[in-house]
Amino acid sequence: MTDSEYQHLLAQISQLSLPEKTDLLLELTRQLRDDSQTPLKRSLMELEGLGRDIWEGIEAQEYVNTERASWDG
Repeated sequence: MTDSEYQHLLAQISQLSLPEKTDLLLELTRQLRDDSQTPLKRSLMELEGLGRDIWEGIEAQEYVNTERASWDG
């Protein structure tokens, strides 16, 4: 929704009567409650590449070997 569409919507709402505004508020509240109970569908693939910069220049096998060696004390 563009800013001008949003402003137009607000102008329309301001012309409603108090009972109409109350009904609108109740409906919006119901929709918000329903939306908040709908779990977001996310993909594990969204994490792909996250933290790539942290590992830049680090050899993976060398890192694993160092970590394993630290387990033995």
